[in-house]
Amino acid sequence: MTEGTGAEAGAVAAGEELEVSLGDSWESDGDGGGQASADKSGQGVVTAFGQSMKTLRVRAGLEREEFGRRIGYSASTVASFEQGRRIPSPRTIEQADEVLGAGGLLTLWKEQVERAQYPVRFQGMAKLEKECIELLMYDALIVNGLLQTEEYMRALLAMRRPPLAQETIDQRVTARLARQDIFDRQPTPLLGFVMTEAVLRQRYGSRGVLRGQLEHLLLIGQKRNIEIQVMPLDSEDNAGVNGPFTVVTRKDGKKFVYSEAHAISTLEADPEQAVLAAARYGIIRSQALSPRESSQFIEQLLGEL
Repeated sequence: MTEGTGAEAGAVAAGEELEVSLGDSWESDGDGGGQASADKSGQGVVTAFGQSMKTLRVRAGLEREEFGRRIGYSASTVASFEQGRRIPSPRTIEQADEVLGAGGLLTLWKEQVERAQYPVRFQGMAKLEKECIELLMYDALIVNGLLQTEEYMRALLAMRRPPLAQETIDQRVTARLARQDIFDRQPTPLLGFVMTEAVLRQRYGSRGVLRGQLEHLLLIGQKRNIEIQVMPLDSEDNAGVNGPFTVVTRKDGKKFVYSEAHAISTLEADPEQAVLAAARYGIIRSQALSPRESSQFIEQLLGEL
């Protein structure tokens, strides 16, 4: 993967107000002071929101079971929200605000709570995804999160070592699925994905999980603003040998480069590096199968399962 530890310096030098973190204790057992503080801050937001929701629920005279029924959750899930053990989606927060007659007091938390649902090291990138007009992604290990089915997500998260708590898995699945709203955004951003053939052959979870994932790729690839390409294993040229990365273009035309390795992520704001990464992606795309050829290749892989 692309190496580098200068994301924060690059972003600051460019005058960008981005939350960039190196390391993430949600993803590993690292005990770096900076990341631990960031995680505690995010948990504090979730806990404070839960307490606010509980206060408003009690004031409205609703038991957890009745309140949960009105917003579509069980009483135990409502308890998880109120105790800060589970993060509600933006839509759930809106429903809770309406049901409790909070007059916007809960929706004020939406942005902060939404940010808290992502691993600290990904929060800067999550913000950029919401502002982008173009995303160009190269993947060599797993299917990109924006393209993953829920079953594929759960298979990946279940393999983490040390094991993740079930509530953590559920939370991350919810957050990752929420990111896929990008496909229905108006105006729709341009999305380019290139992945190695190995990614499409790895049977994470089961044969059935992979089949569902490949079928999903064929379906999502039909959208006019999306290009999915495959880099064959027998390709003798691949400019992506340094590893996975993403090039983001914001609405103002500024480009950023995001890459990650084990417990470390880099969000690079330096214009030169962003231009070079975009050029590298262009070369990778030219070396891969075309979108039409890639679709046919995925259909072939499906036939082999």
